[in-house]
Amino acid sequence: MTDTAPSPILVSSSVPQREERIGFLLVFLSALMWSFGGTIARVITTGDSWTVIFWRSIWAAAFLVCFMVWRDGWRGMLKMFRDMGLPGLAVGICFATASTAFVVALAYTTVANILLMQAGVPLLAALFAWALFHERVGITTWVAIAAVIAGVAIMVSESLDGAVSPIGDGLALLIAVMFSIATVITRRFSSVRMTPATCLGTMLAAGFAASQASTFTVSVSDMGFLFAFGVVNLGIGLAFFATGARLIPAAIAALLGTFEPILGPIWVWLIHSEVPSARTIIGGAVVVTALLVHIGLEFKRQTRPERAGVTGVPSPN
Repeated sequence: MTDTAPSPILVSSSVPQREERIGFLLVFLSALMWSFGGTIARVITTGDSWTVIFWRSIWAAAFLVCFMVWRDGWRGMLKMFRDMGLPGLAVGICFATASTAFVVALAYTTVANILLMQAGVPLLAALFAWALFHERVGITTWVAIAAVIAGVAIMVSESLDGAVSPIGDGLALLIAVMFSIATVITRRFSSVRMTPATCLGTMLAAGFAASQASTFTVSVSDMGFLFAFGVVNLGIGLAFFATGARLIPAAIAALLGTFEPILGPIWVWLIHSEVPSARTIIGGAVVVTALLVHIGLEFKRQTRPERAGVTGVPSPN
């Protein structure tokens, strides 16, 4: 720890300020990398979604293996795979399902619909934790969950009147549910390192896509975009998040994560002129607002002094 008095808003009690600043940067960069997913996918001309999923997952898996070997060595990587157990397997399955559904959903609905539904993942995770493990949920969280459900309902309503495909919105909702379940499992088994689980997820997605793809042949330009889709968007994003999230408070990590659903539709609008519908904008605004307000209140609660005259130490509760 440095001798400088820590900020009651930004600094945790166990991580040096310099490392915490690095954590802020890495988690923000992970959200930035993930926000380019829809933009990259829109420039890939390969018509078979399963071919896209296969190559994206292969490149992501290759990067994550190299990252773990660089960080922990071959023995360390193999040990992490052995130690992740059933929780890691479950997270891997959730991740494989979500990453596969993301690519398929892009053929049916807008990037904005997919990403803005994902903004509600932290609150959906709180709902699942209450339902599955009877974790306490405060009144402010219940209000935020209700707001997220209302916002998602506004976006999904377009599929009910035929404005957009119900398949696309259904897949977008599936992505949010899978990420929520993975979040709950990760919290429940916080001692398990989940980088190998995400790598397993990419391998599972590649294996399933291989059984469904009509061809593995793509153009040279598409392979370049698929490399970026797998390594930059998926692999580096995961590596940044896994490394940075452990250095900062969970509420701040969730707050920085909201840059993905906020920036993603902007890139697609600027580059591909894909304009979100009015209901997507309204519903997305409800979801993002509910999330930001809830995270702000939660972080304020976590950093409130345990007793008068004590500052800078987050509450352990």
